[in-house]
Amino acid sequence: MNLIALLDYASVFIFALTGALVASRQQLDIVGFAFVACLTAVGGGTVRDVLLDRNPIFWIAQPSYIGVACAAALLVFLTAHLFESRLKTLIWLDSFALAVAVPAGTGVALSLGQPVLVVVLMGTITGCMGGLLRDVVLDDVPLVLKQGELYVTAAFAGATVAAFTRPYFPDALVPLMLCAGATWALRAGSLAFGWRLPVYKSRPPRS
Repeated sequence: MNLIALLDYASVFIFALTGALVASRQQLDIVGFAFVACLTAVGGGTVRDVLLDRNPIFWIAQPSYIGVACAAALLVFLTAHLFESRLKTLIWLDSFALAVAVPAGTGVALSLGQPVLVVVLMGTITGCMGGLLRDVVLDDVPLVLKQGELYVTAAFAGATVAAFTRPYFPDALVPLMLCAGATWALRAGSLAFGWRLPVYKSRPPRS
C-alpha cells in the first residue's frame, strides 16, 4: 500500500468515526450511522477526485473504503454510550481526521503534477468537505464555520506547507508529514488555547 492510499484509509476511518458520533447524538439507527459515516468519510475525497477528473473515484476503484467506514460506524454504534462527552470526543477526533485528510488530498494533487494553487485547494477541500456535508445533513452548525476558529485556515496552511516544501525532498513523505503536523497544530491550538482569527463586526451606519 502506498503512502497516499494509507492516508486515504486513515482519513476514511477517522472521519467515519466522527460521522457516526454525530449520528449517535441524533439517536439514529444503524443504517443512519452507516450512511452518515460513509458520507463523512468519502465526501471530501469524492469532491477532490471529481474536480481533478480522477477516474474512477477512489472508493469506486477500491470499495474496501466503504467497508472501513461501515466498520467504524458499527464500532461507534456499539460503544458511543461509553463516552462521557461525545461532543468533546467528536471535536478532537475531527481534528485528527483533518490532519490526515489534508495531506491525503494534497498528496493526490502532487502525484498528478498539479500546480501549487491546485495542490493547496485540493488539500483544503479534501480536509473540509466531508465534515461540512456531515454537519449540514444532520442540521448541526458546521465545525468548519465555527466563529473565528482555525479550521479551513489550518487545512489551507497545512496544504501550503506541503506544496512549498515538496521540491526540497526526494519523495512526498516528509512534506506530507509536515502538512499533517502543521494542520493539526493549528487546529489543536484553536481548540486548546483559543487561537482565533479576527471576525467581522458591523459598525452602525453613519448618519
